[in-house]
Amino acid sequence: MPGMDTAWLVTNLIAGLLLPPLNLLLLAAAGFWLARRRPRLGRGLMLAAFAGLWLLATPWVGDRLLAALQTPYQPIRGDEAEAIVILGGGSDPAPEYGGDRPSQATLERLRYGAHLARQTGKPLLVTGGAPKGGRPEAGIMAEALAADFGLPGAWVEGRSRNTRENAEYSAELLEKAGIRRIYLVSQAWHLPRAVPVFERAGLTVVPAGTGYAGLELSTPLDFLPDIRGLKNSYIALHEAIGLVWYRIRN
Repeated sequence: MPGMDTAWLVTNLIAGLLLPPLNLLLLAAAGFWLARRRPRLGRGLMLAAFAGLWLLATPWVGDRLLAALQTPYQPIRGDEAEAIVILGGGSDPAPEYGGDRPSQATLERLRYGAHLARQTGKPLLVTGGAPKGGRPEAGIMAEALAADFGLPGAWVEGRSRNTRENAEYSAELLEKAGIRRIYLVSQAWHLPRAVPVFERAGLTVVPAGTGYAGLELSTPLDFLPDIRGLKNSYIALHEAIGLVWYRIRN
């Protein structure tokens, strides 16, 4: 796609190789290739790939992996910070709206950010660029805040390509306004990676998580694989790899 950031593409290709389902499919392929020459090892690898895919695709496992990462909920009083920063989480094509719209994850963040803005009266900053090309996420988010929630975005940061740049460029904008303390809105499982990055950018951060994973066992179906379970496992492992990578770089 024209305008796609090469570094973002390479990073996500590498991540794809390390994450389910591709990593398990590659393991199964290796087992199949070895099955003739080393039958026991080949069958063991294929069985491990099948078992791993089954487990990671169950909602019971996926929810627990996410819950292990997420920042504990803490009530917001309204006097802990001076502004609300909402992190972008992607956008999707929406021809019925005449262009791109916030993804489900981004809309979840916007909804909670709008709730906090009404509760606290603090101004909003939306942050997110366009690593895949097209329009920056921040502009799409600002439009959604105005159209869907009736709230203006005081600051729109559309240059960033990742969480680290979200923090750096947002801090630049906030510093000009004399703001150092923020509520940081994102999914609860993303905040353990995002909060330290924003703190290293010189900001005092109050985590404002949304989208908490539940641990209640609703039905025996939670032990059967489905797309929600695999998605949650993918997100959790992606975040775990991101946490390790950010710590290595710092």
